[in-house]
Parts: sequence; structure tokens; C-alpha cells
Amino acid sequence: MPVTTLPLRPPRHRLDRRFVLWRTIQAILWGAGVLGVLTAIYGYAEVTRPWIGPVLLVAGVLYAVNITIMPTWRYRVHRWEATDDAVYALTGWLTRRWQVVPVSRIQSIDTEIGPLQRRLGLATISVTTASSEGKITIEGVGTATAEEAVDRLRRITAATAGDAT
Repeated sequence: MPVTTLPLRPPRHRLDRRFVLWRTIQAILWGAGVLGVLTAIYGYAEVTRPWIGPVLLVAGVLYAVNITIMPTWRYRVHRWEATDDAVYALTGWLTRRWQVVPVSRIQSIDTEIGPLQRRLGLATISVTTASSEGKITIEGVGTATAEEAVDRLRRITAATAGDAT
């Protein structure tokens, strides 16, 4: 079997625009939970105020950045593509991670749709290999696009000779 080299290149597809709203809502919920707990501790346990006050302030600033900047930044960076040869993904926020999984190495392809994703019409595609570093997770894909991509990948992997390891 000949060895082919898969080029590391930018994937073609952007995530669905609703990804920004989904990530913003997630960041707001996490921020409200964490800051709510810290505020409750600050309010009810006087002994913690000298050290929890600065922690609360720093966490508030970090969550404000996380809510206002992170979703759009990730939307602009994240890309994905599924070809006949491989699945490509580019992710990251502060650092960028490029991943390429050859079709012959794919062991499973999954779609996950949580309650908030369902409401927004989004899905997450997971492509898994035998390697601990071989999983690609593509969040924020429209459900119709995700179903089409997963069905296509399942057909391609079923027809591809390989050891799937």
C-alpha cells in the first residue's frame, strides 16, 4: 500500500454563525455560576473577604473578556473540512491547534447535540482514532451540515481500506 502525504493546510469551512451566540451563552452561564459562588462566599464568610475580594475582581475581568471577545475570536479562527482523504480542523483561542486525521485511521464518528445546541440548530462532530491524541472535535456546525458530513464520512470510511489504528 503506497504511503501518501496529507498536506497541513487551512480547512475550508467556517463554523455556523450561531456558534458565537452559543459560546456567548455558555460563557455567561459559567461566569454567572462561578462569580455567583464567589460573591456568596464573599457575602456570607467575612473571614474570606481579604483574599476573595481580589479573586472575585480578577475573575470578573476574565469572565468579561471571555464573554465579550472569546466567542467571536474563536469563530474567526476555527475551521474544519472533511475530504475523501482526511478530516482537517483548526481550533484555538490563544494558541492554534491544527489537526489532520486520515480517513483510514478513523475508528468512530459521532454527533453530539446538547439542549442549547438543539435550540440553536447546532451540533458537535467528533472523529476518533485509536491514538489518544487522534480525536478531532468540531463544535458549532449547523445540524443539517453535521448530518451530511457525518453520513459522508461514514460512507468513505466504510469503503476505505486501512487498519483504523
